[in-house]
Amino acid sequence: MRSAPANGIPPDAPPPEAIREQLGRILASPLFRSSKHYPNLLKHVVEQTLAGHAAGLKERSLGMEVFGRDPHYDTNADPVVRTSACEVRKRLAQYYHEPSREAEIRIELPAGSYVPEFHFPEMRAVELPSEPPVMPAPVKIEPRTEPPAGRRWQRYPFALAVAVLAAGVLVVWALAGSNRSKGALEQFWEPVWNRADSVIICLGVFPNHWTDVPTDPTQLQTMWNDRVAFADALTMGQLTALLQGHGKQYDVRRGSTFTLEDLRKKPAVLIGAFDNPWTMALGKELRFTLELDQADRKPFIRDRQNPTQVRWRGDFDRPYAQVKEDYAIVSRYMDARTERMAVLVAGMGKDGTAAAGEFVTGQRYLETLASGAPANWERRNLQVVLATDVINGNSGPPRVLTTYFW
Repeated sequence: MRSAPANGIPPDAPPPEAIREQLGRILASPLFRSSKHYPNLLKHVVEQTLAGHAAGLKERSLGMEVFGRDPHYDTNADPVVRTSACEVRKRLAQYYHEPSREAEIRIELPAGSYVPEFHFPEMRAVELPSEPPVMPAPVKIEPRTEPPAGRRWQRYPFALAVAVLAAGVLVVWALAGSNRSKGALEQFWEPVWNRADSVIICLGVFPNHWTDVPTDPTQLQTMWNDRVAFADALTMGQLTALLQGHGKQYDVRRGSTFTLEDLRKKPAVLIGAFDNPWTMALGKELRFTLELDQADRKPFIRDRQNPTQVRWRGDFDRPYAQVKEDYAIVSRYMDARTERMAVLVAGMGKDGTAAAGEFVTGQRYLETLASGAPANWERRNLQVVLATDVINGNSGPPRVLTTYFW
């Protein structure tokens, strides 16, 4: 292992000259060369880190040094650094997703930070049988004249090759077993909880029951206006049990008590759709969104890639006994406004939310998702459109209607 370099990057990181060569390859790719801001930001943070100035990579300083902003500019009103960094992360993920990049040095910009990280490429394990490989039978070597001491290894060229091959197979088999031990549930959630001490759980609430809320409400009025939908509470219980089971901390609050600044501090899980304004606000630019038809106020799922085609629609005015199916959208993505991972567990109705909660906490449902997902799906943003049958007021298991990865 190399000794720690003067610039302060980890001792097991690639050497600076190799990092700069990799940066040049990235900036020359079509993902970056056609842009002005994104290459400048990536090059600046890499060079500053290699020069030992990582501590100075803050939003305001980057706004001034890369984007020419005034020293006193309002970072909330002008989030150019946050949105550009989010775009850089997305383009880096797209760059390394190409199979031809697997052997290249990794340059990453972690969520919630402007300090890049540098890694050697990971060793890719191949799929092998679950049983350890069978070692070949010993090869009988006939005695022969003893060669000079400097060339004695030439006595057993075949045996030497077999030993080297067997050692390599054992290493790959061990790595494959390690990868297999990590299930789809952990793969889905690790991007959310691995870069923060705790996770925000944001609950929706019913609108105020009292049309004229008094300045000094009674205890009954306060409790009435603090209602949470049963499906939302059920999903919250499933999520908190999941987090506790993996030793993760969480902060549960109503959506009305959160600010954008709060959501920028930690990854967030947003439960509910029409009763949770943060779900509607953060998810409105995604491909699949839950919306209300402006003409009849009926809910539907919009597909922004096929805006004229509506396949999944509901009706809040229909008698509940006639409801046979409900829908939901599960989204897991890096949000550009908060610069944090966000998970939206949003049902069109209560049965949709309950099914979505079961989906994101159920190993077998996420294994089904993983089986049909593209390579490195666990590192990509994703959306899943779900349906569930409603029978006698009870929701059935979630069914995947379509998925989208980017």
